[in-house]
Amino acid sequence: MGTLLQTNDVVLFQGDSITDCGRDRENAGNLGRGYALMTAGLFGYKYPEKKVTFLNRGISGNRVVNLQERWQADCIDLKPTWVSIYIGINDTWRRYDRNDPTSTEQFEAGYRDILDRTQAELDAKLVLIEPFVLPHPADRREWRVDLDPKITVVRELAREYGARLVPLDGLFAAASMRAESSYWAPDGVHPSPAGHALIAEAWLKAVEGE
Repeated sequence: MGTLLQTNDVVLFQGDSITDCGRDRENAGNLGRGYALMTAGLFGYKYPEKKVTFLNRGISGNRVVNLQERWQADCIDLKPTWVSIYIGINDTWRRYDRNDPTSTEQFEAGYRDILDRTQAELDAKLVLIEPFVLPHPADRREWRVDLDPKITVVRELAREYGARLVPLDGLFAAASMRAESSYWAPDGVHPSPAGHALIAEAWLKAVEGE
């Protein structure tokens, strides 16, 4: 299997802390130390002739509404040819730690807005990464009530908009049969290095083509 990415493509990773992963805001090309870096590294190793550029504009703590607010500057103006979006866990988390919920309807409307704007302004392909949560610590189990409908939204939007889907929730659940949940994400949300590698591998698989 090859890849759908073309020579000189520009891939933009967008999202929250899982994408951000300590990137240097002062260096526009810095990819942080998580799946964005791992994906770029693996892709560059496998396909050096394609000379693909990878950008990371993830910001810790972001929800869909934050992406909407900064979409012009942090997506449209960068003119990427691939837009990878990984958002949603904070839309759930804030319900439980700050009593500041985002309804499924609000989440879908905001997500749809950034997808519509992307398609209207850019000739870019889409990759949607579904959020996940693992049951460690135990209180994370309660989050499924809020998160599961949002995961469904991401899956349905991927189908509707012709995006490639990275089905992380199921992949992390399956991985947790091989090692305990905390091995993959010590707080149930933020991946370990192994967890970030899982995301990178799943992302590359999602953009495979003949």
